[in-house]
Amino acid sequence: MTPKLSNSVLYLMSFSAGLVVANLYYNQPLLNLISETFGATEAAVSNVALATQMGYAFGLLFIVPLGDKLSNHKILQFDFILMILALIAAGMSQTLLALIVSSFFIGFTSAIPQLFVPMAAQMSDEQGRGRAIGIVMSGLLIGILGSRIISGFIGEEFGWRVMYYAATVLMAILFVILKWKLPNLKPNYNGSYGALMMSLWHYFKTEPSLRLAALRGALGFAGLSAFWTTLVFLMEDSFGYGSGVTGTFGIFGIVGALGAIVVGKLSDKVSKNKIIFYSGILLVISWVIFLMSAQSIIGLILGVVLVDLGLQALHITNQNIIFSKNPDARNRVNTIYMVGFFIGGAIGTTLGAIAWQHLGWKGVSWLGTLLSVLILIVHLAYSKKQYKNS
Repeated sequence: MTPKLSNSVLYLMSFSAGLVVANLYYNQPLLNLISETFGATEAAVSNVALATQMGYAFGLLFIVPLGDKLSNHKILQFDFILMILALIAAGMSQTLLALIVSSFFIGFTSAIPQLFVPMAAQMSDEQGRGRAIGIVMSGLLIGILGSRIISGFIGEEFGWRVMYYAATVLMAILFVILKWKLPNLKPNYNGSYGALMMSLWHYFKTEPSLRLAALRGALGFAGLSAFWTTLVFLMEDSFGYGSGVTGTFGIFGIVGALGAIVVGKLSDKVSKNKIIFYSGILLVISWVIFLMSAQSIIGLILGVVLVDLGLQALHITNQNIIFSKNPDARNRVNTIYMVGFFIGGAIGTTLGAIAWQHLGWKGVSWLGTLLSVLILIVHLAYSKKQYKNS
């Protein structure tokens, strides 16, 4: 029998999701320091960040589905041991190649927060599922936003290796707490790992609502990725600011992270169909504001708040929908959804760079507007059938 989700366990999962996902982003403000240590070019050192993201993608695909087959404690034990070893290896790396390989495994094991979201959904009742997803997602988002600020400070004051050692200690403590406090959930799936992975295609093929959610999420994240990819260029060209000031824009995304809790509660009471529609409208408005804010810091800040809030509302409602329809396969449908989500992000990064190169900030803004309008089009075209009971 699945234990009832208490607030203490829910907030522990939220806090843990933030701490673990931070491992993905610690290296980004440290790349210049790493470059100096190894005497490598910026292009070569950027492979550290790339390897981390690639590892995360593989972790999403190969670790997260195991949540439907193995107990969460067994997965956490394997994952955290490998994660701690990878963090130690990164801190001790004597060559750039060693750091790149270690970073891949840091990313691979840091996909574990994507187990907490289905776990929260499983332990919640129908009336509280959206709230639970929103709280876990808010912790994850705050971890992403805060990680860059923390690592930048520690790297500047104590060196980049210390950040990896500090993360090692944090993960060791977190593992002990999770082992002690997190309920041990044992799923019912008895098939082989190969059959488990093959079933991903089955759910993708037979669940229209899952495909639609993945498409909406991919379009939304594509727009956000295009924005963050090109914002640093706009800040330098229009305002003369460097990457440090650009990074502080992430702080305003905390509004979106906190808004995730509110949206989660709303999705338990208000039609999911309506939330998705208004999320799409909010995204369109945010991109129109960006279009008019090439010379306005205040406009950019307002746009960041709205685009982040709109995407989180869309994202949480998407997850609430797919989890409610697939109670025995929540980790697998989350894998399908998140893989689509990050494919969209990769495409958005590429399209954003192309738009900037040829059309500047106006091109990026029109790209984001188009992607947001497409969310509304596909939603209105297919939602009536999918959510008539929502």
